[in-house]
Amino acid sequence: MGNFIKVIFNKYWSVFYKPDPKKTEENVWPAIIVGLFAAFGGILFGYDTGSISGVMEMNYVLERFPEDKPMEFSSSEHSLIVSILSAGTFFGALSAPFIADTLGRKWVIVISSLFTFNLGIALQTAATTIGLLAAGRVIAGFGLGFISATIPLYQSETVPKSVRGAIVSVYQLAITIGIFLASCVEKGTHNRNDSGSYRIPIALQFAWALILGIGMIFLPETPRFYISKNKEMEGKESLSKLRKLPIDHPELLEEYDEIKANYDFENSFGSSSWPDVFKTGNSQLKRIFTGTSLQAFQQLTGINFIFYYGTTFFGNAGIKDAFTVQVITNLVNVFMTFPGIYLVEVVGRRALLIWGAAGMCLSGFVVAIVGEISDSDASNKALVAFACIFIAFFASSWGPVCWVVTGEIYPLRVRGKSVALTTASNWLWNFAIAYATPYMIDSGPGNANLGTRVYFIWGGCNVLAGIFAYCFIYETKNLSLEEIDETYQENKYAWRSTNFKPKSFHENIQNNMIEKEESFISKEKSSHSFA
Repeated sequence: MGNFIKVIFNKYWSVFYKPDPKKTEENVWPAIIVGLFAAFGGILFGYDTGSISGVMEMNYVLERFPEDKPMEFSSSEHSLIVSILSAGTFFGALSAPFIADTLGRKWVIVISSLFTFNLGIALQTAATTIGLLAAGRVIAGFGLGFISATIPLYQSETVPKSVRGAIVSVYQLAITIGIFLASCVEKGTHNRNDSGSYRIPIALQFAWALILGIGMIFLPETPRFYISKNKEMEGKESLSKLRKLPIDHPELLEEYDEIKANYDFENSFGSSSWPDVFKTGNSQLKRIFTGTSLQAFQQLTGINFIFYYGTTFFGNAGIKDAFTVQVITNLVNVFMTFPGIYLVEVVGRRALLIWGAAGMCLSGFVVAIVGEISDSDASNKALVAFACIFIAFFASSWGPVCWVVTGEIYPLRVRGKSVALTTASNWLWNFAIAYATPYMIDSGPGNANLGTRVYFIWGGCNVLAGIFAYCFIYETKNLSLEEIDETYQENKYAWRSTNFKPKSFHENIQNNMIEKEESFISKEKSSHSFA
């Protein structure tokens, strides 16, 4: 059995990674294949997000799970079941660097998908009460936290700069496909009068986890991880596989030397502990603020309101077949992600985020106004139409671009911890919104009973999101991860970064050495003055 796996493994590498000395740096297909497969982890994220909304509206579930009142989840029960997964993902994301910086990026994904996530799915599939269902969701959430904090990091560290934004954006596309698949499966099972109505869509997640976990075993570790561990040969071998170039090829060696020199320069300023993540030097504090705020605003756009509570929301708004509407909105989410994947490398990160926020703001306000002034069939159709327009703006901008930006703006020395922290911010706000939303939209004592008026809140948040993007998002398209460090050093204000031209590699090395020497001389003078 071992020899069989070895033969398959070697054959796999020979197809995709056999070096070709005639090839140049434009040979990016091995890295693209690696990045695209890693994006499959978004299926797990999206499928779980999309499935819970439908499960909680199934008649079989409503007859057996609610404890406070029959055939209806109370606001507290609804809030607990939906939001508890995000609590698990928050702590999972914060814990990810301990494995990612020790065992490697890919092994975080392997371990969390094959073991942690699957354990949570097993408990949810077996559940017949809210308690076991919630326990399974928090454990699955812990695994999702590991995965969501590591995949954009893995992609950013393996894919060349020319296609990095597009490939990382595919992670968001996988999330939308996962949400769509969940709505399709539940459309087919929600009328079943047995436990298969909810167990089939939940148990299907085993398949996604096995595909991701087993497949990642055969992918290379990132060269930047090996460099951070001072494993020169392994780093060059990894880069050779990803670029399909011989290990002694001049272009490969130049790229390796640039990554290594930049890492050595970063290391000269100190360690890579958690306190270093919040240091003001090298604009790190600004980057952490940018990443955590960007992920917070992604949640505050109001998009997950539709995917977590869309079936309930459309049903309460008077739409008869809410499950079908949910499938339609998810289909829009999938297809409108494709323009975002293309435009992120053409228009750039800043413009997409600014115009996306403007579009979501306007369409969100229309949803709120239409839902408030009328409940006729015509107004319901308009509500669905503008909800789809809202989703289209999100899917082509804030959905994919947030993962691109947070995966690429941090220095290598603290990249793992920084990406984990920004992802944890996403899940913290995800938890807060999922927990608070039932109390915001439901009627009854102690609830705000906002209904569609909740989109006035999301619209206001999108105004702030657009202002934030203008003030803090640096344009990073067509820049290597090391050149992104340079643009933060050279440009004090984000809106000046659009015209930035990076220096050559050798000029950067010389400037870094001068900067380090000046820093050393300054410290020496300070110590002599003190003496």
